[in-house]
Amino acid sequence: MADKDLIPLSETEIISRLKSFPDWKYESNKIIKTFEFASFTDAVHFIDGLVDFCNSLDHHPDIFISFKKVRFELTRFSVGGKVTARDFTVAQKIEHDFQKKKNPNL
Repeated sequence: MADKDLIPLSETEIISRLKSFPDWKYESNKIIKTFEFASFTDAVHFIDGLVDFCNSLDHHPDIFISFKKVRFELTRFSVGGKVTARDFTVAQKIEHDFQKKKNPNL
């Protein structure tokens, strides 16, 4: 039996959910956002902080580092490269951690 959060979402569902995720885009069957950090080291540390969470969900996003910028591309390869609710769970964690980094009082 498949996990309910691994069922591919329709484009309408994806667009609707993205309304709660500022600056995330849907393109090429992925939800995507680029974040900018103060330094390369901060960017790498941020990614490192997500490893355990991503492993616990068995979800491993494509991550691209360009100096101080990190681009996350979320899709679920095991269901044919489609966006699922689990992608949004990971996006939510990324957003939360990024906002907390910017404002530690959150």
